[in-house]
Amino acid sequence: MAYADSDCPAGHLPGRIADMRDQFEAVAPPTGAEPDLAHHGDAEVGAGLIDLAVNVRQAPPPAWLADPIAATLTDLARYPDPAPARAAVAARHRRHPDEVLLTAGAAEGFVLIAQALRGIRRPVVVHPQFTEPEAALRAAGHPVERVLLDPADGFRLDPSLVPDDADLVMIGNPTNPTSVLHPARTVAALARPGRVLVVDEAFADTTGGAHSGEPESLAQRRDLPGLLVLRSLTKTWGLAGLRIGYLLGAPELLARLAAVQPLWAVSTPALAAAAACASAVAVEAERAIAADLAADRDHLVARLADLPGVRVAGRPASAFVLLHLPDAKRVREGLRDRGWAVRRGDTFPGLGPDWLRVAVRDRNTTDAFIEVLRETMEA
Repeated sequence: MAYADSDCPAGHLPGRIADMRDQFEAVAPPTGAEPDLAHHGDAEVGAGLIDLAVNVRQAPPPAWLADPIAATLTDLARYPDPAPARAAVAARHRRHPDEVLLTAGAAEGFVLIAQALRGIRRPVVVHPQFTEPEAALRAAGHPVERVLLDPADGFRLDPSLVPDDADLVMIGNPTNPTSVLHPARTVAALARPGRVLVVDEAFADTTGGAHSGEPESLAQRRDLPGLLVLRSLTKTWGLAGLRIGYLLGAPELLARLAAVQPLWAVSTPALAAAAACASAVAVEAERAIAADLAADRDHLVARLADLPGVRVAGRPASAFVLLHLPDAKRVREGLRDRGWAVRRGDTFPGLGPDWLRVAVRDRNTTDAFIEVLRETMEA
């Protein structure tokens, strides 16, 4: 499989980075070296490098997706109409259109949450996970608390670690960068009246297989109070440059987020992609891709097991694996010198300099990578 990170725009504005860091220092003075929340996998990639740092699938979009997107290019004089795409996404998840908010990538969803929920008192982010949720909260002035999952326990979620009075909880499932897929019942246990529970399912469609798509997703749950499920269409379908994602939740909660969203935030081409990716053809294709991905991931994990000192974290379930190995910084730089890019782990809260994230690729690429990794570790 060819997957290239985050649902974050490639390259943050310098002013935004400075504002975020200033806000971080204002609300939570660091006691030591703080992770760089603005660092993402695309920063690891350079010309001529084989990209194992970014988690977006790199195969070209199929015709059923590319053609509707291309068709919109002759009709860009009109303002975007999100209604058809919203209806299509709602139908896919067996929801009402009022329970769907389309966004310019999942990253916009985090910003809307941070801006709209100004009244929250105790926001908690469960780490290690994608850093943009915490970055968006801090940029909006929220004093964020972190719950750090234990690597010795495979980064499994323990709901009792989350403070009872937390009124906003954010967690990824499957989680980037650990690739751990938490049981739906465990994540659902975090929901309660008076709390907003944000579950980032940007990689949910990479889990399962041909006959069991998205086994731990909460996307269709309408009974959990305060639940917001965030989805991305950029990972499996290679649409990071198009910026398309969506939020699922109660209409009254989504209305609060929509109130702070810019007008026409999602472009006409992105809306066409959303509608196409919600089709039955897309769902069937996703499941086939997930099945192939699982086989390629198993191959990568098996090959890594042959390398002394390398430990794969938890039970990987997505398009990437997290590795613990001694002197990872030197190894990462050595890999780069040999033409390979991997994702550093020390920018994720809860990890440190001995962690690397590696994207799952096809078996030939994996085999070549393992040999270069072995050579680099022995150098």
